[in-house]
Amino acid sequence: MNDDLAALHTRIDRTNELLQRMLAEVAKTPSTHAIFVDAGYLYAAAGRLVAGTEDRRAFDLEAEGLIDALIDRARTIFADSRLLRVYWYDGARRRIHTAEQQTIAELPDVKVRLGNLNANNQQKGVDSLIRSDLESLARHRAISDAALLGGDEDLVSAVEAAQGYGARVHLWGIEAPEGRNQAEPLLWEVDSQRTFDLGFFKPYVSRRTAPAYETAANRPTREDVRFVGAQIAAKWLAARGRDTLVELLPGHPYLPGSVDQDLLVEAEGLLQYSLRGQADLRRALRDGFWEHLRTQY
Repeated sequence: MNDDLAALHTRIDRTNELLQRMLAEVAKTPSTHAIFVDAGYLYAAAGRLVAGTEDRRAFDLEAEGLIDALIDRARTIFADSRLLRVYWYDGARRRIHTAEQQTIAELPDVKVRLGNLNANNQQKGVDSLIRSDLESLARHRAISDAALLGGDEDLVSAVEAAQGYGARVHLWGIEAPEGRNQAEPLLWEVDSQRTFDLGFFKPYVSRRTAPAYETAANRPTREDVRFVGAQIAAKWLAARGRDTLVELLPGHPYLPGSVDQDLLVEAEGLLQYSLRGQADLRRALRDGFWEHLRTQY
């Protein structure tokens, strides 16, 4: 009997020792956080706050500087935690990266995830991507804290999923000039809330000024504009990769709205001339773009 008790005590001591080792290892393991950015909410709310408009075409967002600022803020809030990465959720026609989205995707510690963009420029599938990532990371204990910059009520299920696996979800918002820009059910569900004000976003958002029309004497020829279209196509192929742009080919001679807008803005910068309202030059621009693209496939 005494031998049995001694053996039992030995096993208990060994179990306690193992538990103490496990607790010591857990104590040494740093907490991990990630930042989840709903870009649709970010552009709309920050554009309204700083530039007075939600139209992305009316303002520029310096994404790299803003992402660095968000990372720095998270570092302050989660002082004893390390960053896993920033997840950037946005929409795009046929899920083809725009030039801006490609630039963001190339930033360190940033993962761009794309939903679709419908004919009305509304994002589709972004909320489900956020839920999938939040739930998966929480389930695998990859994060202990999630900072979610968004405002849609559809994100409630994503918050609940992550919390169900023990992660804490912190809602970040953007100051609204009037009223609210985040759904109340989302505010009720999260573990904490923070709102960033005008001063936080002002360095990174600037309203675009429409290029002034040049005089008729300085108007570029159709061949000049066609050449610029081909030049941009070559640049995009090098930057975005052939697999990305090949998806445009079935749509010839039409370009998705977001791609066409990027092409126009970049061409105006190279030409130093506004193509707004000049249908013949815009057709020449697209012709040059398509001609170069089709010669590569």
